[in-house]
Parts: sequence; structure tokens; C-alpha cells
Amino acid sequence: MNLYICEICGDAYIGAEKPSDCPFCGAKNNFIKPADEARPVVSEKTELSEISRKNLMETLELEMRANAIYNCMAGKAAKYKINKMYKRLAKVELEHAVIATKILGIDLPEIGSEMCSDDDLENFQKTIELEDHASSLYKKFASEAAEDNIRKLFGALMQVEIGHIELIQGIIGTKDKNI
Repeated sequence: MNLYICEICGDAYIGAEKPSDCPFCGAKNNFIKPADEARPVVSEKTELSEISRKNLMETLELEMRANAIYNCMAGKAAKYKINKMYKRLAKVELEHAVIATKILGIDLPEIGSEMCSDDDLENFQKTIELEDHASSLYKKFASEAAEDNIRKLFGALMQVEIGHIELIQGIIGTKDKNI
């Protein structure tokens, strides 16, 4: 068994091989390193620029809202696997919020509630809209970041959100009637 650490969330994974994506925050494989080589963005004590602080606060709000929406969608999902998908997405979005709080040095705010549709297809479309908005913001935030670790964080988050879009698009396009 080996120990791997995600450079985005800082969480450890134990396994024979490193995972294809971080099971906690969803970061791509290239951000998962053998423990001795990992330099997590959350472990670097960084003096944040005003714009990075503002962007991290916006990230926190966005990810907390996404967590609440996905928990709502999980509760209304018509099929078991859609419920589990939304539960996993909610956990990933919460992990993104936790990352922001660690960097900002603040406590995680209370999670609110959000409304969602009773219809899976409407929720799929809403998910694509949310994830597209987040990926666009994170691309912008990465370009604005003066700090290397913050630029790295936003680049990774952008990739994760794009992966969520691809997941939903794959489900919408599937011929599997067991969704």
C-alpha cells in the first residue's frame, strides 16, 4: 500500500496505485502525489492579495450554495444512482468550500438550504448551468491570482467543475433507462 496526498485539498489516499481523481475534492490525477512529494495548496501560508481574498470568499459562497442545491437534488432524485451522484457532488462541493476556509483562515459557515426541481432532467440542466458558471469564474480567478498556490487551486477547481458538466452530459445522452 502507498500513501498519496492531493495537492489541492491536502487529503491523503491509501492504495496500491494513485486514484485517477482525488476521491475527496475531485482534483485530476496530476495533482495527486506520493506523500513525500506533495505540496498541498492548503498547507502553504500565503499572504493573500485583496483580489484573491475576495475571489476565495466568492468561491466559498458558490460552493456552499452548490452543496445545498445538490443535497436537495439528491433528495428528489427518482433513481438510486442519481441520488448517489448528487450526494457525491454535494460532498465534493463542500470539500471545495472547506479548502477556501482553510486558506482564508475562517470557520465554515452554516450550510443553508436551496430549492430544486422534482424533475431529474430540470435538475441536470440546472447542474450544467451551475458548473458552467463555476468553471468560468474559476478560470477568471486563476488569471487574477498573484499567488502561485491560489492560481493552482483555481485551475484545478475549474477542471473539476468541467468534469461535472461532462458527467451530467454523459447521463443526459445515455441510452440507459435505469437512470
